[in-house]
Amino acid sequence: MDKFTDHLREKADKSGYGKGQCALRVREALAAGGYTPSTWPRHAKDWGSWLLRAGFQTVKVTDLSAYKPLKGDVAVIQATTSSKSGHIQGYDGTSWISDFVQKRGFWPGPAYRDETPDYVVYRP
Repeated sequence: MDKFTDHLREKADKSGYGKGQCALRVREALAAGGYTPSTWPRHAKDWGSWLLRAGFQTVKVTDLSAYKPLKGDVAVIQATTSSKSGHIQGYDGTSWISDFVQKRGFWPGPAYRDETPDYVVYRP
């Protein structure tokens, strides 16, 4: 768990903005944490079934404002009108991180905050 979250934080873009590499950075962090499959999903929105096969469990979240993330949680968010690949992010115990530290919380950007697409949270 620590290797996963440490890697996420270490590789996060320091500018505070993503570069469209959330799936790559989360994949690298999962590998650092010991998950080493032969294939990985290309699009962030497609990671759910892979996480289940890797042993993650879904977390029932009915109210995002009441949800208390735990270190190691991974959220897979479906596409928006401006991001067809969706988004994936991990929680390091303090912040949601993808390819950047998401200082504004769960939603990675304005399109996600405005459209609030479907999402699923997975826990190792």
